[in-house]
Amino acid sequence: VQLQASGGGLVQAGGSLRLSCKTSGYTLRMYHMGWFRQAPGKEREFVAAISRSADETYYADSAKGRFTISKDSRRNTLYLQMNDLKPEDTAVYFCAADVIAGWGTLTPTFRSWGQGTLVTVSS
Repeated sequence: VQLQASGGGLVQAGGSLRLSCKTSGYTLRMYHMGWFRQAPGKEREFVAAISRSADETYYADSAKGRFTISKDSRRNTLYLQMNDLKPEDTAVYFCAADVIAGWGTLTPTFRSWGQGTLVTVSS
């Protein structure tokens, strides 16, 4: 089981990026998925989550209205579309699969994690 995140990079404030998380060994429609981030010197924090059937999504307050989580089960890929990026969005972003506790909260616990992809937003 692997999760491979990509799509990070350097972008100016106000710009957009789309992160991808390609999965192998997972059938996405069977699992809740999520995105987290960790800024330098800070703890990892929840960003967004999507239910196994993709009929439910929820976001951290910092992401609401700017970020959109989605998934393509045919491609086994999770996405995070990020618009109107701000310098405070600078972080390493991680994808995660298979909630084991805390679904619907801002601190869900996931079983599997991918490596991160770095997003840097310049002012």
